[in-house]
Amino acid sequence: MATSGSTDFNINAAEIIEEAFERCGLELRTGYDARTARRSLNLMLADWANKGINLWKIEKITQTLAQLSSTSSIAEYPIGTITATVGSSTNLSVGETITGGTSGTTASVITKPTSTTLTITVPSGSFTASETITGSSSSASTTISSDPSLVDVQSTIDVLSAVIRRDSTDTEIEKMGRAEYLHIPKKTEQARPNKFFINRQITPTITIWPTPENSTDQIIYYRFIKIEDIDSSVNDANVPFRFLPCLASGLAYYIAIKRKPQMVQMLKAIYDEEFMNASLEDREKVALRFVPSSSYLRVS
Repeated sequence: MATSGSTDFNINAAEIIEEAFERCGLELRTGYDARTARRSLNLMLADWANKGINLWKIEKITQTLAQLSSTSSIAEYPIGTITATVGSSTNLSVGETITGGTSGTTASVITKPTSTTLTITVPSGSFTASETITGSSSSASTTISSDPSLVDVQSTIDVLSAVIRRDSTDTEIEKMGRAEYLHIPKKTEQARPNKFFINRQITPTITIWPTPENSTDQIIYYRFIKIEDIDSSVNDANVPFRFLPCLASGLAYYIAIKRKPQMVQMLKAIYDEEFMNASLEDREKVALRFVPSSSYLRVS
């Protein structure tokens, strides 16, 4: 008998839920059954972010750095992109602060991708649709179409590594902790950045130091982002095929907690084994090297 010749097997949320119910010895009967299963599925996917790095959710970001003057530059950037659509960006300056005339909301201009868009830092407050915004140094004004979306940045979980690109050459920069950044005496010092700090808020930011000495250097980093939600039973799960078995077994375990407590231990054991198998496969297969961090080579 001939093989199928296909390698595109996948199952949507409805089929995953049916499989999980069947593993619990249950039948999917009502709309509430499907709704509570989707909720459990999304909670489980959120938990996967705490279990380790999922390689299929790593994204490369390139951000041009911004300096306004020799005494003023942007040190803190959103991890991702916040884009504001405006009437015109022509007379606004990179690096300056924009302020909403109605809301009083402020943000700084990072880049001007087009004549009617700006990439900006995380706004302090919320802009009002059609309000006038004014630049702090240029005194130029324009209108903003609506409050910029923070969804892309809020999907960030962490930054894995980063480099600074200057003249087509990439230089690695070192990750530092909250306390190390706090103890830097002069945070406004301008030079080529060599360190970065991740502030893992609801809207996470990356702070670089020293602050940019020009508006041409770029920071390039890999960020770890959230798995997409299951909003409807017709949605496919945002996971590769190798994670489908543990997705079904994990959901069965979550359902058993609520509906079949006598099966919890058995289903948890299956889930743990299948998750371990998938996570062991979901890794970079490269030669292992141990490189001491420069922070441990200090002589006192």
